[in-house]
Amino acid sequence: MSFENLQLKGLLLKAIQQRGYTTPTPVQSAVIPIILDGGDVIASANTGTGKTAGFVLPALQFILNNRTKKLPGCPSVLILTPTRELANQVSQSIRHYGKYIRFQSITLFGGMPYGPQLKNLARPVDIVVATPGRLIDHLERKSIDLSQVQILVLDEADRMLDMGFIDEVNKIAQLTPAERQTLLFSATWDGKLAELAKRLLRSPQRVEVDSQPTQINIEQRLHVADNMEHKNRLLQHLLGDTTLTQAIIFSATKQGADVLAQELIAQGYSAAALHGDMKQAIRNRTLMNLRQGKLQVLVATDVAARGINVTSVSHVINYDLPRFAEDYVHRIGRTGRAGAAGTAISFALPEDKLHLERIERYTGKSLPQHIIPGLEPKFSLTRPSTKKRRFRSATQQNQPGGYSVTSKSRKNNNYPPQPHHSRRSSTQAHHKRMTAN
Repeated sequence: MSFENLQLKGLLLKAIQQRGYTTPTPVQSAVIPIILDGGDVIASANTGTGKTAGFVLPALQFILNNRTKKLPGCPSVLILTPTRELANQVSQSIRHYGKYIRFQSITLFGGMPYGPQLKNLARPVDIVVATPGRLIDHLERKSIDLSQVQILVLDEADRMLDMGFIDEVNKIAQLTPAERQTLLFSATWDGKLAELAKRLLRSPQRVEVDSQPTQINIEQRLHVADNMEHKNRLLQHLLGDTTLTQAIIFSATKQGADVLAQELIAQGYSAAALHGDMKQAIRNRTLMNLRQGKLQVLVATDVAARGINVTSVSHVINYDLPRFAEDYVHRIGRTGRAGAAGTAISFALPEDKLHLERIERYTGKSLPQHIIPGLEPKFSLTRPSTKKRRFRSATQQNQPGGYSVTSKSRKNNNYPPQPHHSRRSSTQAHHKRMTAN
């Protein structure tokens, strides 16, 4: 199938061709015809599958087909995203694919001054891309009117719920017309999303593409580290790889990202941190430096796991494993963009075995362990095969077993202690809080 077969307008096809795309991805082929026909859609698609163009192209075609006079601050298309970075990425796609179309699109998210946003909303607007929190602020200021919204897009809906935006999403949806078209895109699917979809969508068609992520163009490696000192020595070795052009290193905490970035700068690397506590202007400048090649290393929290599309990123390094398995897929999807080859490297301490098991169960395959001569770990994480884990009972899957720490030093009881119970309890409590939201 070609893009011409999807009945897209010539001005859109011209922009697509200039982007270098000739064939739609499976998710695009599935959802674009449904959206153009006016149907509601639930699409489950992993990162890197082209889902953004899957809703941006039909939205732009809707604008082309409905050349009515617009009122100030009254968009006809509203796209909600969980993070500022993703909002910027979606807005960038809108600009790329709509370069031959006359329309007005604005982006609303926190961390930026209200003045320019209020000025833009005082003019007629076709498309608004927004994060829920900042959009609620503008609704309370009465600077935006959602009564003319014809298409509502919930991008990365699972992440919006994980971040606790359920009330905001419901409130926003209630302020749009009941007869609107609603498009819900998500990498995962669970009961909370099903309830949300039941409330907001009308007779939706379900599209599921690549339910098990593959990332065939991304080489995935695992390095076992005995302790933090060992982990830092592994990182130093890997950053010296001549094939590394740019890297994103993922840290579990904001403070950890700041500390690691400062250490790398002191060692002579062009590095910077990126996390949610930074002012938006600084975040924008950091991402611009990454895109322009001025940064070799970006140390980030999961704020960068979705929404960064920089094709020159050759390596992703999980300095800390993510606590949610789906975040692993989004993290490593920051490399191998646009069909390029990429390398994703994960560090695992002995106490990370449960997180590693969840990731492997989610992706459906084991991460191959690599050993660097001279930096061999004293301990190994022996794991049952993914195939065996997949068919274990639910009770067995919830048990902390499945891994064993093996070492000659075990006999002498001088191996690293098991994770402290308070740390495990903290992780579980965090997961419950996220689920409750």
